[in-house]
Amino acid sequence: MMLFAGLIMLGTLTGFAQQPADKIIGQWESIDGDVKLKFDIFKENGKYSGKLLWASNMYEADGKTPKKDDNNPDKSLINRSRKGIVNITNLKFENGEYSGGKLYNPGDGNTYSLNAKLKNDKELHFRGYLGISILGKTLKFKRIL
Repeated sequence: MMLFAGLIMLGTLTGFAQQPADKIIGQWESIDGDVKLKFDIFKENGKYSGKLLWASNMYEADGKTPKKDDNNPDKSLINRSRKGIVNITNLKFENGEYSGGKLYNPGDGNTYSLNAKLKNDKELHFRGYLGISILGKTLKFKRIL
C-alpha cells in the first residue's frame, strides 16, 4: 500500500514538472540584430506565442509614446499600439525544435515564417524568413525571466 501511495505521489509531481517543449516559456531579450527586442513567450492551445514587451524602435521621438501599428495590412489595426501585441504565433514543438510559427513585424507590416531552437536553457535562436529558411535571418535571444 505504501508503495502504491508513493507511486501516485511521484506521478503527481512528475505531472507538474515542466515538459521539454515548455522550456521556451519565459521572457527573452535579443542579443544581436539592429533592433533590440524583448518578448514574453507563452503557451496557448498547445502552441507557443510571443507578446512584444519592448523594442528599441517602438516609441515615438519623445521616448514615451508607443508607436502605432501603422504598417499593418489590416486597416482596422493601424491605430493600435505596437507595445504588447502578440506578434509571434503558431510555433509548435517537434523533434526538439519549434517550427511552423509566424512572426508579424510591425516595423514593415510583413508576416514572416518562424522557426526557433533552444540552444540551452538560457539561449534561444529565432529564424524568420519569407519563402525558404535559407534566405532568412537568425536572431539570438537570452533568457531574462
